Amino acid sequence: MGKYRFGIDIDGTVTDPATFLPYLNKHFNKDLTIEDIVEYDLTGVLGVSEKELWKWMQVHEPSIYKQADLAKFVKEILEEWKKQYELFYISARPKHVHELTINWFHENTVPYDHIELLGQHNKLEAVKKHQLDLFFEDKHDNACNIAEDARIPVILMDTPYNQAPVPDNVYRASHWNHAKQIVEKLF
Repeated sequence: MGKYRFGIDIDGTVTDPATFLPYLNKHFNKDLTIEDIVEYDLTGVLGVSEKELWKWMQVHEPSIYKQADLAKFVKEILEEWKKQYELFYISARPKHVHELTINWFHENTVPYDHIELLGQHNKLEAVKKHQLDLFFEDKHDNACNIAEDARIPVILMDTPYNQAPVPDNVYRASHWNHAKQIVEKLF
């Protein structure tokens, strides 16, 4: 058998989950911390409609993605894993930011074998198409759906917004070093 193929979400997984907060706080005149974000849907905590948030995202997403900070420990671990695993990034980012995303990976020297932007959150089809062996995610329902429907282990990067119960093959990781320990046990 060849290398194991890892599927990896980008935003909130490879990038720091708090990346969007300074921009949201500034624009919506808030003082939120990551601990305040207890739901993936930001409309409630921001007090705005879904339409208003979507409009804001369309304007600000590209500049946020260009400046996104890496999650702690992720770069070193991905560099190490590149030697033994294939790294497939599957993201809900819109397709029109593909070049910007590729540039970010190069500027931050984050290794990759494949980057796919879906423009929507359902990643199950891409997981199956690429025959992924493991997936890393921060969105609770994505993690559960992938684990249950694709029948692969999923590492859920633990955040305040993904605390609902998970099935047996979803493993919570408090940070990337913890995720590495889980991977060592699984593979």
